[in-house]
Amino acid sequence: MPDNTRNDLTIYDDAAAQWWSDDLRWVRTLRNMVPGRLGWFDRFVSWPGTQALDLGCAGGFMAEAMDARGAQVTGIDPSAPAIAAARAHAAQTGRDIRYDTGVGEDLPYPDAAFDIVVCVDVLEHVSDLDRVLAQVARVLKPGGTFLYDTINRTLLARFGVVTVAEDILGLLPRGTHDPAMFIRPRELDRALTGAGLVCGERVGLGPRGINRRLDFTFGPLPGTPLLYMGVARKPG
Repeated sequence: MPDNTRNDLTIYDDAAAQWWSDDLRWVRTLRNMVPGRLGWFDRFVSWPGTQALDLGCAGGFMAEAMDARGAQVTGIDPSAPAIAAARAHAAQTGRDIRYDTGVGEDLPYPDAAFDIVVCVDVLEHVSDLDRVLAQVARVLKPGGTFLYDTINRTLLARFGVVTVAEDILGLLPRGTHDPAMFIRPRELDRALTGAGLVCGERVGLGPRGINRRLDFTFGPLPGTPLLYMGVARKPG
């Protein structure tokens, strides 16, 4: 059963003013995950000139990285303070990124609006996974690509993500994740298929090294017992 003391998304509101400052270790952790994710996602899409949606963009780390690859990027997130931080940083750096406040269950975009939808660190937080994926399928163009990651519902993931990362090391604020909302790969496959998407490759995601600030760096891993990322496509 979901734990109403967890899945605390107010952390994104609270951290918005410091999102781009490097002051918060857990925010740096999220930023450090972007290169490893995109390095694998690059295998499946050519970014330049595409219309790309960053679903659950928070303060804009992934959106700006996609913009740097030549995509025309839209970001959406339920946290208004995070969206304000993302807009401010895009303005400061001269990036033409559209940012909207909204939720994955009700995307405010027309059908077939995007070539690519990216959704990272999100699916394990949403209230209605099937509805979110149906919205993803709706806004993707025929032949479009869905790139995602999420957390596996295993004892190892609960220990690694909640006990170690949140409670012991402080890599994330306590209460960020509810392990009951983690998603097994076969469950996600069923949900993707139910939304009309065709499942593709999948790979693990996790720590691969440590940088000069003693923060973890991340990248693909051969197994999926902790985090995993994958690709799905809309037929057509």
